[in-house]
Amino acid sequence: MILLRAYPTLSDLLYDLFGVDIPLGIYSFGFFVALGFLAATYVVWLDLRRKEKMGIFEGEQVKVVIGKAATTQELISNALFGFVFGFKLLAILFHYKSCVADPQGFIFSLEGSVWGGLAGAALAAYLRYREKEKQKLPVPKTEIVRIYPSQRLGDIVVIAAVAGFLGAKIFNFLEVPSDFEAFLRDPGRNLFSGLTIYGGLVMGAAAVIWYARKHKIKILHLADSVSPGLMLGYGIGRIGCHVSGDGDWGIVNTHPKPDWLSWLPDWLWSNHYAHNILGEGEKIAGCAGPYCSQLNPGVYPTPIYETFMALIIFSILWALRKKMPAAGMLTGLYLMLNGIERFLIELIRVNVKYDLFGLHPTQAEIIAPIFFLAGAFLMWWSYRHPEKSNSI
Repeated sequence: MILLRAYPTLSDLLYDLFGVDIPLGIYSFGFFVALGFLAATYVVWLDLRRKEKMGIFEGEQVKVVIGKAATTQELISNALFGFVFGFKLLAILFHYKSCVADPQGFIFSLEGSVWGGLAGAALAAYLRYREKEKQKLPVPKTEIVRIYPSQRLGDIVVIAAVAGFLGAKIFNFLEVPSDFEAFLRDPGRNLFSGLTIYGGLVMGAAAVIWYARKHKIKILHLADSVSPGLMLGYGIGRIGCHVSGDGDWGIVNTHPKPDWLSWLPDWLWSNHYAHNILGEGEKIAGCAGPYCSQLNPGVYPTPIYETFMALIIFSILWALRKKMPAAGMLTGLYLMLNGIERFLIELIRVNVKYDLFGLHPTQAEIIAPIFFLAGAFLMWWSYRHPEKSNSI
């Protein structure tokens, strides 16, 4: 069973499954996060398209210039992107073993190939120039076109990802100040470690709301379309936490498994996260390599618990998305279920605790009830004011 132990990289997983040693340099956590993003984007796109066909989203009328030659700014921006890509790509090809050994450190270092960068810049600028030349008209013309939210989904995902990442880092620094010190010492190696999900949700949502208002997209309808996808992406991403053994596990669990849970596999009750990516715990006898530690005693495997709960919540939201009488109600339900899920998992999860009026909650235990109350209010308000909620 592959979930019995941790697999820091996909190469570790492939070797255990098939006995084939293929050095890929792809971390399991990043792989599953990427899968989560793709799955979430797809289900959001499906619901946006459904609402567009229903006429809920009318789209934004914009002026588009057709047949115009490539501008200097377009060529320069494409050349810069091509330079960065070529700079790293050629270096990876010639120093593959170094990259596989430490892909994050290698990618965020200054090591690269200038010749590869120049070739990439020239190719990217030329492709953009050729594309615009094919569309060029003797006299460029301006047309009015209607752009729908599903057509802007790429922009929405990028904005949410960037703002969400910044929020996740900022909230993590507030929660664990030592992580900020580690980041300052070595930004490249600590860039993607220590991410706080609620920080990502708050700042990502704020950025998307700003974008939606700018492009006249109905915010509550957009939020309803996004909510199921958020839970699906979160659930898939938590598989990465579990498989890699990234430290998002639970508290020590030495309790015997209850009789009523006799059907539950032992690794789902208490997990040692052997070969975890953090190298935490005791040395595994006879193991050689960079990931040779395991926890002893075992802990609650909370990431996989969250995967199960997130997929259940996703299924509920997806089933109810067509049945809510007013916009915003599905988002309110998402906030409520999200708050319940996270508050419950915090009871058995390892996390930093605050000293607040004699209580010792975690950051998530403070935010989760706020999510629940905000969701309850949004459901109530949307139900009482359907005309307003449907037009926002």
